[in-house]
Amino acid sequence: MEPGSTVAVLGCGGIGLSAINAAQIAGAVRIIAIDIDRSKLELARRFGATDLLDASQGEVAARVVELTQGGVMYSFEAIGLKQTAEDAFAMLRPGGVATVLGMIPFGTKIELHGFDFLRERRIQGSLLGSNRFRTDMPRLIDFYRQGRLHLDELVSGHLALEQINEGMAMLKQGGIARNVIVFEGV
Repeated sequence: MEPGSTVAVLGCGGIGLSAINAAQIAGAVRIIAIDIDRSKLELARRFGATDLLDASQGEVAARVVELTQGGVMYSFEAIGLKQTAEDAFAMLRPGGVATVLGMIPFGTKIELHGFDFLRERRIQGSLLGSNRFRTDMPRLIDFYRQGRLHLDELVSGHLALEQINEGMAMLKQGGIARNVIVFEGV
């Protein structure tokens, strides 16, 4: 991603917030956070989002194209749904790249129009953030020490192992980024 890029992130959970933070570190000038959860959208602003888009109002791709007057250069799908993967591709400007970070269920096929590839748009997947551990980890540690990588802000709360079911219920109801399970006596 080049400095000055426009970016959209679909889904503002832990992975999406990390993508927003990474876009800010990379120098994106416009970062559009997209989610149905208002509290996650507000959290996205703290991670670097410049625009917030409520996905519950529908027509996400068309709204992003209109908002940016032509689409974004980079989109990141961080939910793992057919519709959001298709939207991530549809909101690209010519030459743009959509990266699917979310885990789309096995057997699910996404549908893209062949003509759209004539605009030199691309879609790709990612495993573990496409991390090159020997190179990236020291840089990430430096970013954290500089206060640019917002790891502490990703933690919404701490739970004991016995509270794991409550933690899963909290994820389903929304309003949190990530809870950390603390193992006592380890």
